[in-house]
Amino acid sequence: MSRLIGRLPKVGIRPVIDGREMGVRESLEVQTMDMAKAAAKLIEDTLRFPSGEKVECVIADTTIGGVADAAACADKFKREGVEVSLTVTPCWCYGTEVMDTDPLTPKAVWGFNGTERPGAVYLAAALAGYSQKGLPAFGIYGKEVQDGGDQTIPDDVSEKILRFVKGALAVAQMKGKSYLSIGYSSMGIAGSMVDVNFLQDYLGVRAEFVESVELLRRMDKGIYDKEEFEKALAWTKENCKEGEDRNSLETQKSSEEKEKEWEKVVKMTLICKDLMNGNPKLKELGFGEESKGRNAIMGGFQGQRQWTDYQPNADFTESILNSSFDWNGIRQAYVFATENDCLNAISMLFGHLLTNKAQLFSDVRTYWSPESVERVTGKKLTGIAKDGIIHLINSGSTTLDATAQQKDSEGNPTMKPFWDITEDDVQRCLDNTKWPPATFEYFRGGGFSSQFLTKATMPLTMCRLNLIKGIGPVLQIVEGWSVELPEDIHTILDERTDPTWPTTWFVPRTTGKGFFKDAYTVMAKWGANHGAISHGHIGADLISLAAMLRIPVNMHNVDEKDVFRPSAWSAFGEELEGADYRACKNYGPLYGFKES
Repeated sequence: MSRLIGRLPKVGIRPVIDGREMGVRESLEVQTMDMAKAAAKLIEDTLRFPSGEKVECVIADTTIGGVADAAACADKFKREGVEVSLTVTPCWCYGTEVMDTDPLTPKAVWGFNGTERPGAVYLAAALAGYSQKGLPAFGIYGKEVQDGGDQTIPDDVSEKILRFVKGALAVAQMKGKSYLSIGYSSMGIAGSMVDVNFLQDYLGVRAEFVESVELLRRMDKGIYDKEEFEKALAWTKENCKEGEDRNSLETQKSSEEKEKEWEKVVKMTLICKDLMNGNPKLKELGFGEESKGRNAIMGGFQGQRQWTDYQPNADFTESILNSSFDWNGIRQAYVFATENDCLNAISMLFGHLLTNKAQLFSDVRTYWSPESVERVTGKKLTGIAKDGIIHLINSGSTTLDATAQQKDSEGNPTMKPFWDITEDDVQRCLDNTKWPPATFEYFRGGGFSSQFLTKATMPLTMCRLNLIKGIGPVLQIVEGWSVELPEDIHTILDERTDPTWPTTWFVPRTTGKGFFKDAYTVMAKWGANHGAISHGHIGADLISLAAMLRIPVNMHNVDEKDVFRPSAWSAFGEELEGADYRACKNYGPLYGFKES
C-alpha cells in the first residue's frame, strides 16, 4: 500500500480513428481498439509502482474520431484519475480534433507502421499539431513494417512505450507531494539550501520545514509508538552488530553511554518516519496533529553540525530508512538524504520512481588512477577497473541493499524491488553490515555509522541534479559498474579515508572523448560533492524523465540511439544536447512561469 496521500495515477489509452463513416471508420474500429488493448496489457503486465501496486490503464469508451469523442474521453479520464496520456492509431485521423490538450499531462503518440492505412502520416500530423500548440509529445513509431492485422507490439515500440510511461508516472507521482526538510543548511552545502520555487515550479512538490528540535520534543514528551520502539530496539540489538570503536581512548564512550545512543537513534528513526508520513498510533496517544505527517515523498536531515555536535548522528536513521527493510519486515525504501541535500534527494527519487529500488547516497570522494593505486599498494588494477576507479563513500544514508547481498534467480548479486526481496536476502545484508561508533572528530554527539563494502560487479547509474544560476536545473548522468577490488588493495585504499563508512568502488563507462574521456574526467566534471546511485543502467529513462520536467541534461554517456525525448526537441537543432537546453528553456518549467 502506498504510504502517501492521494490516489495513484492511471495511464489513459486514447484509440484515435479516422472519423469518416460509411465504410472507413467502421473498417478500423476493431484494429484501433485492439491496439489500445495491446498497449494497456503491455503496461499493466510490466509496470508496478514503488509501493508495489500494479499500474492500471484506462481505455476510452469508444474510439476517438473527432472533438466530441475527445471531450468524452477527457471527461472519463478526469473521473478516473488519469495523469498519463498515450494515444494509439493505425490510420489517418483528424489531427487537432482528436488530440489531448491538457498542458500538464505527459503525452505520447504511437502511430502503427503499416502500409494499409497511413498511421505514420497521422503521427507526423499529430506531432506537428502538438508542437504548434506548445504541447510537447513523444512520438513512437516502429522501425519495421507490420501487417494490418498484426496486433503484436515490436520490441522497439514496447521499449519506447514503457520508457515514456515510467517517466510520465514518475512526474505524476511527485505532483502534490512534499519534501520534508528536517533542519536546513548543513555546513554550507548548497544542495541543502532548499529552493522552494524550484520544487514547486519543476516538480509540483511543496517544501515542508521542521526544526530538528522537534525530534527532541517528541523524544522527551513520548510522542512515538512505544510498542514499535521496543520491537525496533530488540531487532536492532539482534541484527545490527556494533563495529570496532576507532576513537581514541579519551573520546570513546562507555557501554552505558552507547546503550543510550542506540536507544536514541532508534527513536529518531521512528520519529522521522512519523514526520514524513504520519502514524495513526499517535492519535491514540492524544497527538492528532502529529499523527498526520507531511505527505513527504522524500526528505532530508540536516545533522551537521548543530545536531551532531550535541546529539547522536542520523547515520542509522538514514541508512535504515533508505533500505528495503526494517524491524517491521520487508517494505518500500524511503528516500531520505543525509545533510539535508535536497538536490541529491530529488536525484535519488528519480531513480527510485523509475526502478522501484532502494537508492545509494554517496560522497563522490576520490578518483584513484591506476598509477596512484600501484604507488600506494604495489598492485595493479585489473579488469574493468584497470583504467581507474571512483570511491563512493558516505557516513550516512547509503542503503543496506547496496551490500550486494541480494540474489537474483541465478544466484547473482543484485538489488531488487522490495516485493522480490527474500528474508534470506535481508539477513545477508544485515550480516554484512557493521555499525562502528561514529568518529568523534566529526560527530561529537556520538551515534553509529553503517560500515560495509559493495562486494560485486553490478550495473549502476549515478545521477545528480544541480542548480546553475542563469540556467536553472541541470541533470548529469553516468552509467557504470560497481567493482570488487582484491581485498589487499581495498583495505589499503579504504584505510586512507574513514574505514568506518560504507564503500562502493565505481567504474564509469568511458568513451575516450569529452566528459567521458576517462574516469578522471568524469570525476572532474561532476557538479557536486554528492551523487545518487541506482542499480541498473537507467540513463535513457532519466533522460526522458528530465525532458518531461524541462530539465536539460548536461552530461551523460547514454548511446545516442537510446535518447528518447519529445518530438519537438528536433526543431531546436541537430546536436542533441544543445537542442535539449534550448527546448527546455523555450517550454519552461512544467508547473511554473515561462520566461518571456
